[in-house]
Amino acid sequence: MEHAGSCWAFSAAASIEGINKIVKGDLISLSEQQLFACDNNDDGCAGGLHYRAFSYVVSIGGITTTAYEIVPANNEKLLMNAVANQPVCGIFDEPCGTNLNHEVTLVGYDTADDGGPYWIAKNSWGESWGEEGYILLKKDVPEKEGQCGLAIRAAFPVI
Repeated sequence: MEHAGSCWAFSAAASIEGINKIVKGDLISLSEQQLFACDNNDDGCAGGLHYRAFSYVVSIGGITTTAYEIVPANNEKLLMNAVANQPVCGIFDEPCGTNLNHEVTLVGYDTADDGGPYWIAKNSWGESWGEEGYILLKKDVPEKEGQCGLAIRAAFPVI
């Protein structure tokens, strides 16, 4: 998926799949293809945003209109509380900055002293990228936006 512009669909689908597994105990596999082919609120492989994908899933009856939450911008503490309970969509800029251009899914965090604290993020570019498809992003940085702007526009579905 590198450079295809569909990372938003992978991030949204992964977040919905994750909370469904946590709440219902059932691991489902959603179609990212449906999101970037059918979600008219986004631009398919030309780009999109996870919160608009959540709205699309709501509109087709997949989740209710109150079934996703946006983490308040620039608040890593609330983001940590959300990630402690489920996967959360986030956007980072590569190379780091706050001009957001790529979505990832936060799947956890580590507060250990061995290089931490850091966020654990899953990318849509496959296992050959990063650490088998994952990246560690520094947590509790001085910038209120978080490393790579991660705390600017995070959101997650609720079941």
